[in-house]
Amino acid sequence: MGIRKKFSYLDYYIAIPFLLLIAVGIVMVYSASSDILSVNKIDPTSYLRRQFFWALAGLFFALLAFLSKLSFWQNRRVVMLGIGITFALLIFLVFLKIVHPSSAINGAVSWIPLGPINIQPLEIAKITVIIYLAFIFNKRGQNLERGQIFNNLLGPVVLVGLITLLILLQPDTGGASILALIIMIMIFSAGIPIGFGLSFIVAVSGLLPLLINILKRFPIAVLEKNYRYQRILSFLYPFQREQSGGSQLVNSYLAINNGGWFGRGLGNSIQKKGYLPAPYTDFILAIISEELGVIGVLVVLGLLFFLISRIVLIGMRAHTTFRTLVCYGVATMLFVQASFNIAGVIGMLPITGVTLPFISYGGSSMLSACAAIGLVLNISGTEKAEKQFQEMRKVQ
Repeated sequence: MGIRKKFSYLDYYIAIPFLLLIAVGIVMVYSASSDILSVNKIDPTSYLRRQFFWALAGLFFALLAFLSKLSFWQNRRVVMLGIGITFALLIFLVFLKIVHPSSAINGAVSWIPLGPINIQPLEIAKITVIIYLAFIFNKRGQNLERGQIFNNLLGPVVLVGLITLLILLQPDTGGASILALIIMIMIFSAGIPIGFGLSFIVAVSGLLPLLINILKRFPIAVLEKNYRYQRILSFLYPFQREQSGGSQLVNSYLAINNGGWFGRGLGNSIQKKGYLPAPYTDFILAIISEELGVIGVLVVLGLLFFLISRIVLIGMRAHTTFRTLVCYGVATMLFVQASFNIAGVIGMLPITGVTLPFISYGGSSMLSACAAIGLVLNISGTEKAEKQFQEMRKVQ
């Protein structure tokens, strides 16, 4: 299929929200970062220019994924090469933490420095795990019946479980949780009997509130110096611990409260002026709320969740297991990441450092999300082309 022909099958219900979200992200990164950069005598357009560069690079990655042949992503050698590279990068991070502990930020080593840029292997892992599981279940889907599940799932689950464990060892709890949920949804979507899935979901849903209640009632003194434990306590008691970790959530609440329904106006946030740490990454949604109000937040989240819903719909209509599972995996990745970010901003989950897709500042997350969208556009276009071909054959 030629390039011009391929573009004729472009899914505008994905492309338009995708481009709008990237544009909103560029504007909001500049708005959220310019004041604090000026105060520190740094070029106020610094993060704007970087985000614009990453957006262009992301669009290039999306274009490559869209124009490529789907058979390329189903090639066993390509899939296993991706898994091998992912393992190598994650093992290197563990090694880097051991030999160079000073590279850790808040106790975690999640980035590999390559000159002027940093690579986050977690973002590569998300895409490779989605493609790997879609490839495996496309081959073994017919064998996922009661009595054969264990033998057919053991190898793939152990492999992706090891990847998740390596991310947890960085340690990156938020990233590991996102990957674990992607794996869980893809496994359940591959044809596992519903009883297995429901049992697991009920068990996890009951365990999390129980653990939170235990931490509230019985603080663990021996963990008082642990950074992640401190984050959990700051989440549980943000106002009582405002001077020792709770200030992020308190200032997020203030930003949301300041914005009201219609916001203070673009560029007029108060909390971004040194009160709210990293307002252009984890808490960019709080700045959107303060400047554009609840209405602005609803528009942004509406675009994002419309995009996710469209991806799910494409997966439901796809004619192969591989295409369906890739769409479900990408939709899960975007949904869970957005949900973690939103929940952190409004105090429903501990702050995990998870960015808001397409909106927050960041290179690796932008590239992986854009590549994922390009792959979904490829699947949508291929499905349209095949449908048109079938209709033409019927006419003849």
